[in-house]
Amino acid sequence: MKSENTPAPTRVAILGGGFAGLELCKRLNSPDFDVTLVDRQNHHLFQPLLYQVATAGLAAPEIAQPLREIVSDQKNAHVRMAEVSGVDLPNQRVDLADGTAIEYDYLAIALGAKTGYFGNGGWAKHATGLKTLDDAMRIRREVLLAFERAETEPDPGEVKRLMTIVVVGGGPTGVELAGAFAELTRVVFEGDFRRIDPSEAHIILVEAGPRLLDPFPEDLSRYTEERLRKAGVDVRTGVRVEQISDGVVRIGGQDVRAATVIWAAGVEASPVTKSLGVPLDRAGRVIVGADLSLPGYPNVLALGDIAACTDRCGVRVPGLCPAAIQMGQHAAALIKNEVRLKKKGMADKAPLVRKQFAYRDKGIMATIGRSAAVAATGKFKMRGLIAWLAWLFVHLLFLVGFKNKVSVFLQWVYSYVTFKRASRIIMGMSHDDGGALSPPEIR
Repeated sequence: MKSENTPAPTRVAILGGGFAGLELCKRLNSPDFDVTLVDRQNHHLFQPLLYQVATAGLAAPEIAQPLREIVSDQKNAHVRMAEVSGVDLPNQRVDLADGTAIEYDYLAIALGAKTGYFGNGGWAKHATGLKTLDDAMRIRREVLLAFERAETEPDPGEVKRLMTIVVVGGGPTGVELAGAFAELTRVVFEGDFRRIDPSEAHIILVEAGPRLLDPFPEDLSRYTEERLRKAGVDVRTGVRVEQISDGVVRIGGQDVRAATVIWAAGVEASPVTKSLGVPLDRAGRVIVGADLSLPGYPNVLALGDIAACTDRCGVRVPGLCPAAIQMGQHAAALIKNEVRLKKKGMADKAPLVRKQFAYRDKGIMATIGRSAAVAATGKFKMRGLIAWLAWLFVHLLFLVGFKNKVSVFLQWVYSYVTFKRASRIIMGMSHDDGGALSPPEIR
């Protein structure tokens, strides 16, 4: 039984159950803290493998795990499935869309990022981003339905449109999507259709910059482009997407008719940042100090993709999974240290001992397709099969949950051995009153 003199636990509110928020939550597993983890979804999502769900390589549950299950053994952690409507920093309160509020002593904002269209918000209804499981399932449904429609379509021009996929953005997500779609149409679909030839599908990858994978060394970018072209991808660099409308993409002055358009070109921070009243960068991310705190609010930290951070060494921290995890670790150490000092009656010294965040660069990698990937860390570079095996190992390592690790590994082995993909079921279909199938519209 607690003594009357036992201080109340420190209230920590964590907004977002991504890599940063979940890491912070798990590291505050102590009776000294009362942790509330808030997320609009009920699951933690392993975003690096979303593209495999979108391209029928994995099922949605294999890259996600319920937040309540993850923290079920952490008795001081409470999960709230709710939408954050705003944050009142002066009054230390988080307002939720259901009308309730959460008061805190420390707040960690780790809400992540959403798809950004560079000011062209109207493009969103024509070009699906890839940030959630819903996005991935929608893309997969659109692609599979397009090929089903093409099989029975008598108009050759419409068949060509249905079998055209445009991926906008030549970063890791765009490259991985384009490579996976090329393999899906030219290898996995082989022999499955009778009237159409899936290998004639037109996969277009558009990058406004001069080369793919801009953060990577130039030789790895060249290798990536060569591998994609060899796989049948139409790579277009140095051209911009000028307009996206219903089923038409204007690329460098040329109109391309496509049933599926995927936006992998940009992200922006959660709109919640606009309610904070603190400086934001062009993408809406919170500009934080080197200790990850908000200006004027040392008890409020921004973590992960929502933070625009330069660490104590002057390194611009990238929006990557390892960086988010390191931010969560730093925030946990900072909070625990300050609570410890306060318990010892040294609260006035807490700001003096606050450490600055130091990012440890773990490198970058991207998979291009079967047995091909690129990776770089410092001056060390890899490409081809070795990089691909490293990519597989790293992604299994970071995947949350033993069951998911085993399931994903077995799916990868199955796909590699059989040249097939097990998650090609079309869902989201409805039936009209006459009993006929009513598929979602294929733009």
